[in-house]
Amino acid sequence: MTHQQTEIAVVGGGMVGGALALGLAQQGFRVTVIEKATPPAFEATAKPDVRISALSAASVDLLRGLGVWNAVLAMRAHPWRRLETWEWETAHVTFDAAELKLPALGYMVENNVLQLALWQALEANPNVTLRVPASITSLKRCDNAYQLELDNDEPLTAQLVVGADGANSQVRQMAAIGIHAWDYQQACMLITVECEEEPGESTWQEFTPDGPRAFLPLYDKWASLVWYDRPARIRQLQGLPLGQLQREISKHFPARLGKVTPVAAGSFPLTRRHALKYVKEGLALVGDAAHTIHPLAGQGVNLGYRDVEALLEVLVNACSYGEAWASEQVLRRYQMRRMADNFIMQSGMDLFYAGFSNNLGPVRMLRNIGLMAAARAGVLKRQALKYALGL
Repeated sequence: MTHQQTEIAVVGGGMVGGALALGLAQQGFRVTVIEKATPPAFEATAKPDVRISALSAASVDLLRGLGVWNAVLAMRAHPWRRLETWEWETAHVTFDAAELKLPALGYMVENNVLQLALWQALEANPNVTLRVPASITSLKRCDNAYQLELDNDEPLTAQLVVGADGANSQVRQMAAIGIHAWDYQQACMLITVECEEEPGESTWQEFTPDGPRAFLPLYDKWASLVWYDRPARIRQLQGLPLGQLQREISKHFPARLGKVTPVAAGSFPLTRRHALKYVKEGLALVGDAAHTIHPLAGQGVNLGYRDVEALLEVLVNACSYGEAWASEQVLRRYQMRRMADNFIMQSGMDLFYAGFSNNLGPVRMLRNIGLMAAARAGVLKRQALKYALGL
């Protein structure tokens, strides 16, 4: 059977894989994207997607550089300019875009809107071949390239394979790359709600011993609530009729939320994963395929976009110098740039999770003193914010 040829095969055309594939194609690489399903068409009158990403300013800059940000704005996106977090009312930490002289800290964007904007750009790029619906069934190294067998399409040969296929990455498993992983004793529920008033441009998070309660403002009168709790409790909430869920929200979220009407909800367990390595000869992992993080600070997709920027830069530079850009020697430069940064961010979120997941009096006092100190930290607080935003 004849194998079709490509320079780079990106397995997974979601928010991270789509951005990487587009960036590579714009730099002249011939790219094939393997994706299980085409994103659904955008409907302006439809309720917002339950899955929301809090894009940082740096992620927005990446999307703007790829030429897709205007397409996102033409559909739906909502700026957030202020972030508040607290446990005790006397221990608020507030981050404001004005502190960094930014127009916004970032944007709330529905995942399906972001994926669709990238997909449309991929469809329009002559250097991109889209294989959809398709998934890989085998991956073999042969003659300085990888051979990919697909479930319902012709086989493919690629100089470089990029796994952008999520937390349960087939590419990672087929490449026999191990992971460090453990489950948090928490699950997460996302609830789309309609508010009585417009939600404004502030996102906030209240810590409780059972887990945080967060508010993400969306367009018009829509918002998204994030409820962290024990897995059994989240399963119970997920099974409630929406009217009962509304009463639980009123009981357990702070009064500043006001009256909201839930219209949809989804939940997922929380697992920390980190690949033992990100690269092999002719293969690289990006985004959730390489690392997953507690979503406490909404850093998941933003770390994925930092991966995209780093891998793009490494490959383009290697190509410009005539190096073997798909070699493990070159790809390790990407791994060196990203592995430590991702580990630091994961560990930081783990510290927050551990520090705020109990109700011991002395620990509560220490963590709230820490929040009060952070609120008055001045330059250090701004530097922490810049790091979180990827600036």
